[in-house]
Amino acid sequence: MALNKELLQILACPKCKGDLELIGQEEGLKCASCGVVYPVREEIPVMLIDEAIAVEKWDQGVREK
Repeated sequence: MALNKELLQILACPKCKGDLELIGQEEGLKCASCGVVYPVREEIPVMLIDEAIAVEKWDQGVREK
């Protein structure tokens, strides 16, 4: 099941309130401004600043803190 497109349109980065980009096979939501990815777990975006993963680590395969 795909993430709801209407939900994706209203979600914003909790830190900077910037736009988010869905990446991978709906694995995460990337904030280019902050340089972090908010993981999607069991089709639910985890929009907690403390759970965000740096893009560099995400690109290396890290999916959890």
